Amino acid sequence: MKTVLFITILSLLLSSDDSMSLDMTSEGDALAATMTDVQAPSEDSLPLITITTQTPLNAREKVGAMMKTVGYEGAIGIKLRGNSSLSFNQKKYTFETRNENGKDSVVSLLGLPAHSKWVLLAPYNDVSMMRDPLAFQLWRDMGHWGPRTVMCELMMDGEYRGIYILAEAIKRGEERVPISKLKKSDVSGRELTGGYMLRIDAYDENDVTFESKIPGIGDGIMNSQITWSIIYPKKDNLQPEQLAYIQNYVDTVEQVIQSDYFADPKKGYARYIDVPSFVDYFIHSELSLNADGYKRSAYFYKEKLHADGTGGKLCAGPVWDYNLAYGNCNFCNANNLEAWCFEGGNTNPTPAFWQRLLQDPAFRRAVKQRYFQLRKDVLSNQRLFQYIDNQAHLLAKSVDHHFETFPELLVSEERKQQLAEQQKQMEEMQKQFEQMRSQGPQGGFPQGGFPMGGFPQGGFPMGGFPQGGFPQGELPQGGFPQGGFPMGGFPMGGFPMGDFQQGGGGFQFDAIGMFAAYRVSSYDEEIKILKQWLSDRLAFLDKNIERFDRDWQPRVQELVERKMSFPGFGGMFGGMR
Repeated sequence: MKTVLFITILSLLLSSDDSMSLDMTSEGDALAATMTDVQAPSEDSLPLITITTQTPLNAREKVGAMMKTVGYEGAIGIKLRGNSSLSFNQKKYTFETRNENGKDSVVSLLGLPAHSKWVLLAPYNDVSMMRDPLAFQLWRDMGHWGPRTVMCELMMDGEYRGIYILAEAIKRGEERVPISKLKKSDVSGRELTGGYMLRIDAYDENDVTFESKIPGIGDGIMNSQITWSIIYPKKDNLQPEQLAYIQNYVDTVEQVIQSDYFADPKKGYARYIDVPSFVDYFIHSELSLNADGYKRSAYFYKEKLHADGTGGKLCAGPVWDYNLAYGNCNFCNANNLEAWCFEGGNTNPTPAFWQRLLQDPAFRRAVKQRYFQLRKDVLSNQRLFQYIDNQAHLLAKSVDHHFETFPELLVSEERKQQLAEQQKQMEEMQKQFEQMRSQGPQGGFPQGGFPMGGFPQGGFPMGGFPQGGFPQGELPQGGFPQGGFPMGGFPMGGFPMGDFQQGGGGFQFDAIGMFAAYRVSSYDEEIKILKQWLSDRLAFLDKNIERFDRDWQPRVQELVERKMSFPGFGGMFGGMR
């Protein structure tokens, strides 16, 4: 993992790769395009999706295209999704199915329940290609709605684009997130109480947001602000009374959880949140050891109050964005099998209500009871390994073509050893950095950032930033290829693992090395590592959650408001909060 300072700066600059953006206005007319014939898949092959475009795709708004797959041929509106992943060789897409007039058309795709909003997830930096489907399946098996998926292959404009995950988008509806439709006229009484969908994530001008009154937590974070986005109702439909209601409700939830009476069965948090969903979300997040757990792509929804006065509570979920989970990440303690996600990391702040809930013995008892119930079936090693084996068998005839298309996903044994050694060096650098940070004023960086003189005297570990630049050896000749950040910046996690490599066409950016906790030489090796990781993580949870009703206590971090400000930096760093 790279230097904490720039990890934090860059992670706050960049929006989350997998935030579910609001749908933009689509074109009125469907394109007329010649489609390559799609062959019906055999029983042991993946279905093929063919997309033909006439307009270059972008990440801001959908453009018209044509799509053909088994059981569907017609118009779609499609756009790129993500931020840092836009620099990946395999792109992600959001699309909607359309009718001949260019309007949304509700259809079933590859056996999934009918809807108009869809996502094509690219498992580019997940060599197993099953972490997202696994996470979604576990959430469904735990009794909640989670995106259903179909593994497929994609041809776009006559070019093979690899294995993809066709997934349901997170939307309200009978077949998706189970909340009531909220009309513009629902501005008072019981109708005002639901339903709402919320998200803690990166956000843009299309989102309606409000800031939490409770600071977030994390080690070394420079900004403690938690921002909530309202993703349903959409911005154009959300009424002032509805915004005021849901903001006040969330404020109440967070403040009650931090109060002295938070554990009171009648006045405390159980009055406002659906405790079983929060228990399951905690178990799901901690099993995955997701680097973005709780603080990015974190969804919640609020039900409408029932006629008898019951219900209407805030629920945790659904889950989203797990391609860097289950041991597949090199930052935020995500490669430390004995870490806890709820304690936060050193990129974005984690909501403090998770550590507070763990301070209630009743909540811990509920976690223990539910966890060991799930371990008998849903979370049993046998069932998890069977899912992995089934997915690997499903992909078996397609993985070779995928890796031939993206040969950078696998590395030689020699290169693997080099990267492993480099990872050890970076971990040691991180330890030195944390030691330096803990010895600084008030256990961290100066309030408000560094002074005009720049970095503290003595610089950073391992030689620091030479001449005010970047770490020695991290970037070739002290600079970036082509003079800047690749495709808008480095993603959360900081700098790549030394992987700007000299190639025939200049420097080549290794997006996999930027995130990866390890590299593999074959698909079979990846599957073996994933199974072993799950087994080890479950063993850790077994040992600790068994103590939840006895002597186990959460690590408690003080709630301190931090706002990022770097008066010593010009340009993009100067005015950041």
